[in-house]
Amino acid sequence: MAGTRSAMQAMDRLPGCPPLHRHRVKRAFDIVGSLALLAVFGPLMLVLAWMVARDGGPAVFGHRRIGADGRPFTCLKFRSMVVNSAEVLERLLATDETARAEWLATRKLRNDPRITPVGRFLRKSSLDELPQLINVLRGDMSLVGPRPIIDDEVSYYHACFPFYTRCRPGLTGLWQVSGRSDVDYVRRVQLDTAYVVGWNFWADIGIMLRTVRVVVKGSGAY
Repeated sequence: MAGTRSAMQAMDRLPGCPPLHRHRVKRAFDIVGSLALLAVFGPLMLVLAWMVARDGGPAVFGHRRIGADGRPFTCLKFRSMVVNSAEVLERLLATDETARAEWLATRKLRNDPRITPVGRFLRKSSLDELPQLINVLRGDMSLVGPRPIIDDEVSYYHACFPFYTRCRPGLTGLWQVSGRSDVDYVRRVQLDTAYVVGWNFWADIGIMLRTVRVVVKGSGAY
């Protein structure tokens, strides 16, 4: 869809697509849901924080992401990488053409040398994303929405970027239940745009239920 005739056709629907981050029912669901999930997973989060911090680094990692209306926010995760992850990635992309091609295509690496042993478990189980419940409660994110992106990824959205900015990024979403890291970036943009255009409350409930199955199976997580 991105950069194609389909993207331009989608843009024709933008004026009739209300901003989802201003929808009161969706926000109420986010507040109630995040509070309930924090109550359930709070003890586990404390244990995971201790496990991550044993190597001397911080337990929680904050990264700048783009939110509703294009505003930046700090997206929280349990740290799953070594402390000098930026330098490790830079060296890898400079010396490994296969890894560089994979990174350019998906912004992911199947065999990522930056990930710690504990971090690999957290990513496979998706437990590294539990701190994002705090982002949901603060209003930075939604329980369901597009995958939160960084500034460098805006160009991948082409004409479809305005759809992304009409919704808070999600803890889960269509991308997460449709293959996750096995899905190429063009398809991610299609899924994010389709979510915003066709949103309804019951679809969010369905995505949440499908997320449980995907997390248990570990599909597309690395």
